[in-house]
Amino acid sequence: MKKFKPNRLATSSRATYFGFTIIPVLLYTFFYVFSVINGIRYSFTNWDGMAQNYDFVGFKNYISLLKNPYFWNSMKTTLLYSVMLVVCVISISLTLAISLNSLKWFKTFTKSLFFVPAMIGGVTIALIWDQMYYRVVPVIGQALGIDWLSQSLLMTGKTALPAVVFVHAWQAVALPTIIFIAGLQQIPDEQYESAQIDGATLFKRFRYITLPYILPTVTINLVLIIKQGFTSFDFPYALTGGGPVRSTEVIGILIYNDAFKNLKFSTANAEACLLFVVVAIFSLTQLKLTSKRGND
Repeated sequence: MKKFKPNRLATSSRATYFGFTIIPVLLYTFFYVFSVINGIRYSFTNWDGMAQNYDFVGFKNYISLLKNPYFWNSMKTTLLYSVMLVVCVISISLTLAISLNSLKWFKTFTKSLFFVPAMIGGVTIALIWDQMYYRVVPVIGQALGIDWLSQSLLMTGKTALPAVVFVHAWQAVALPTIIFIAGLQQIPDEQYESAQIDGATLFKRFRYITLPYILPTVTINLVLIIKQGFTSFDFPYALTGGGPVRSTEVIGILIYNDAFKNLKFSTANAEACLLFVVVAIFSLTQLKLTSKRGND
């Protein structure tokens, strides 16, 4: 009986694939997995980020955080920031996706135009809008006679957070819009034609045809935007630095200040660990709720 000999070409291809895969895996392990494990370990110490010697203090950092009013203020601000961002991005991107998907002319060009903000760095966008808020918006407010628009929206606690969220949403709508368009293109035209013949209104067509089909894309966008909201740092920091009066101090800014300004690296690591738990809970809850609706 003739023995089976493995194909040398197949073996060589597998070795090549393994060689290309092992490098990203090693980089991911070193720069992410190792860093996360190290950060968790430091959160149980009193390390200041510079000293070679440090002591393990157990849950002392976590207990002090739960008693810190600034931590709870930053968590409340982060939650509000995330909710506002989700509402803005989902509503705007879904509206844009439906509008762009119904275009008959210049569809590719228009999609590319709306994707431009996603290719610009967050800090660059924040600096541009910072000048817009200080130089352009007050002029418009004075011309229209609107008092709250007559000064920079970043200067008062009531308007600073919505102003930062608006800038973040302006950039963040690009990718969800593309994802929604991909979901809309999977809907058979026959579904809309049958509903239209039966006399279904536009709202009913959206409720009973469009929404069930795009529910997976809604889930993807929700998880991505919630993560962006909870981990946001560049927009609030570049626009306001957490002010005025800590009104825009999201958890990312608090972690940065404790780590690099106050030299409380162990406290900053504890804050980052708690943030990870909160994001994981929100994401898992959203996935579970969406999967239940999909099964129904």
